[in-house]
Amino acid sequence: MSAQKVEIFDTTLRDGEQAAGSRLGVREKLEIARQLARLGVDIIEAGFPISSPKDFEAVSLIAQEIQGPVICGLSRAVAADIDAAGKALAKAKRSRIHTGLGISDIHIAGKFGDKKYGKTLDEKKDKVIDMAVAAVKHARQYTDDVEFYTEDSGRADPEYLYRILEAVIDAGATVLNIPDTTGYAIPYEFGRLIASICEKVPNIGKATISVHCHDDLGMAVANSLAGVRNGARQVECTINGVGERAGNAAMEEVVMAIRTRQDFFDIDTDINSREFCRISRMVADMLGFIVPANKAVVGANAFAHSSGIHVDGVLKKRETYEIMKPEDVGSPKSRVILTARTGRHGLRHRLEEIGYSLSDEELEHVYERFLVIADKKKEVFDEDLAAIISDEVRLIEHVYELEYLHVACGTGTLPTASVKIRTKDGLTQAAACGDGPVDAAYEAIRQATGLEPKVENYAIRAVTSGKEALGEATVRIGTTRTFVGRGVSTDIIEASAKAYVDAINRMVAAEDTEPETKIEL
Repeated sequence: MSAQKVEIFDTTLRDGEQAAGSRLGVREKLEIARQLARLGVDIIEAGFPISSPKDFEAVSLIAQEIQGPVICGLSRAVAADIDAAGKALAKAKRSRIHTGLGISDIHIAGKFGDKKYGKTLDEKKDKVIDMAVAAVKHARQYTDDVEFYTEDSGRADPEYLYRILEAVIDAGATVLNIPDTTGYAIPYEFGRLIASICEKVPNIGKATISVHCHDDLGMAVANSLAGVRNGARQVECTINGVGERAGNAAMEEVVMAIRTRQDFFDIDTDINSREFCRISRMVADMLGFIVPANKAVVGANAFAHSSGIHVDGVLKKRETYEIMKPEDVGSPKSRVILTARTGRHGLRHRLEEIGYSLSDEELEHVYERFLVIADKKKEVFDEDLAAIISDEVRLIEHVYELEYLHVACGTGTLPTASVKIRTKDGLTQAAACGDGPVDAAYEAIRQATGLEPKVENYAIRAVTSGKEALGEATVRIGTTRTFVGRGVSTDIIEASAKAYVDAINRMVAAEDTEPETKIEL
């Protein structure tokens, strides 16, 4: 861990929930807050208490039940808002009130147009500073930790920004939020703004600079990182980058950029990045948003390779095309996506993963057939490979043959199955019960063979049409490796049993050909 740290301020439950078409219930917010605490965020912005009774309830519940992170409530620079936030956060072990107002000329002219705020723009600017100071002092009655946001800093007059920041620090603000509210800034420009705040605000040493960037031009993460590079020590972000309009800076991207490029940033966070994929799926499910496959860090294709050049490089040395380890963000492993571009090396690797070891000549036959199928499909699956092998390559010797299968099941009865398995030594038979007819058949086969491979995946599909359609079952089993078996029958239970026996035969064949491990002392 570097000597310096960037604090991660999560606003998924507040700004993230403002994404159009989304809404979280109180219990859903609590569950996400629990996962955010496990993730290790420093601050959770739980909501905007005065906005609705439900939001007040959510902030109160999170403040009461979540331990570890600081729990924060948003407010405008209005006494009633601040009072609501203070009451909602009353039971938090560590609380923060986040208050502020718009400070760009556009916001001041638009929001404070009434003459009671002043007749000229300069008079209105002075009035806004007075309101900001009063808000911070009011918030300090509830907590010593007060964050002040200067909305639309990306389009504000820098000299005015310096003035208001100096004033709110003197009033007791501990964190200064510099938002690029409209996603207008460019990284170089935003980085210079943060650097200038460090230089031009005389009492800046008494507060932490935070950045809150939106993604309207696709630069929220880049702007946030530019802010960190130039002195910001808190980043405000959301899971999956959800939020108003085009969204906020994506936490997983900010954290992994800092962690992957510590040589550049010389800083880190306390985030447990192995929780990223889990919370990404949780937030996506609860908000009803789909995570794009090409989404950085947590997308389904983030660690997937299909190009032959890329596949060959990754299989030889992962670092050739991967700058992060999939397990570091909670992704199971790198994946080779089989397409017409994959190449022989990638195809052989995948075949070996599912239990097939082919000679060079056999691989050529399979590769030619693979290309024909790959040209017709976006992706070639393990089941397709098994079918190709069955057609193009002499099958492995079957140690076990399914001679007999009988299954009894029905409403109100316990599914049972009996099997006879032929081996080199003769017939063995067994009977078993299960949760369903297929499960019962598999348990009987396990007893008859004395093997207990775990079923990792099971699928059934029709391979012909009509009432006499053939059903093809595919089953993937796993020990230290995975093996795929296929079975075809007009009876889908029989097809399922044949597929399981086929997978077991492939597993046994692979074990028989594995070289013996010798230990020399």
